[in-house]
Amino acid sequence: MPDKKFVPVMITPFNLKAKVDLDVVSTLIDFYLAAGVKGFFANCLSSEMYSITEDERLELTKHIVKHVKGRVPIVATGSFGLTIEDKAEFAKKIFDTGIDAVILITGHYANVEDSDDILLKNFDKMFKLTGNIPLGTYECPAPYKRIIGPKVFETLLSANRLVYHKDTSIDLEKIKGKLDILKETRNQLEFYDAHSPNAMYSLQMGAKGMSSISGNFYPEILVWMVNNATDPGKQEEVKWLQSEISRVDPLIHVAYPMSAKYFLRKRGLPVRTISRATALELTPQQKQTLNETHDSFQMLCE
Repeated sequence: MPDKKFVPVMITPFNLKAKVDLDVVSTLIDFYLAAGVKGFFANCLSSEMYSITEDERLELTKHIVKHVKGRVPIVATGSFGLTIEDKAEFAKKIFDTGIDAVILITGHYANVEDSDDILLKNFDKMFKLTGNIPLGTYECPAPYKRIIGPKVFETLLSANRLVYHKDTSIDLEKIKGKLDILKETRNQLEFYDAHSPNAMYSLQMGAKGMSSISGNFYPEILVWMVNNATDPGKQEEVKWLQSEISRVDPLIHVAYPMSAKYFLRKRGLPVRTISRATALELTPQQKQTLNETHDSFQMLCE
């Protein structure tokens, strides 16, 4: 069987003073590893990376590296700063925490109205300013979702700097186009789909794995999917599980990442429902929806 991976996009737990709670971060890491994950995406949108300071981003990532102790690879976002030079400097700082690759947000390298030529020009400059640091791309929804088409993807690959891509296009045709390029060029870049309803399909088309927010609710389920999606003898179970993952996926996106913190707390983890990304509390209806989703999760496990 090919070595497929589930890589969670880590949430950031906060204490009662809304400070990063590193002790709970350690507990979360152990929880993810026990579920069978094969990597971590630290300092990402789920981590509330836009709501923590530069020092906190570095401290959090350094702590994750220290606690993981090389058991699985770790990537983290590093494209922060006003200019390309600023982004390159921060990329170097976060790489020095000990991570395996620095992830670049596609929306950080061109404005929404800019052409792909400008995007490619800025990426090229970033590549030149970061030496031999292994890099990856992420079509993050914020500041806006900049989807990389197959042609741009192929051009970026030709620089031989990218080792990782997190895709949020949702579009299976676009995903197939990128995966076909990887096959044709025999490129070893690891391709991860962020959209849980795509899991079975993208994995069967050749994606390395999944890296979706659902891993902050029930990582065991996604680990099972990446381990079995391409197994000819388990296609009936795979199709059934995919339909269930797709059914509950819209429900867990409401009030995220607060929804994930509430769900993990229901699972017995010491994660407080405190977020810097949103000051709102979950409504009674949102909690009821998550309670019902938790019941579904227990059924899926059985």
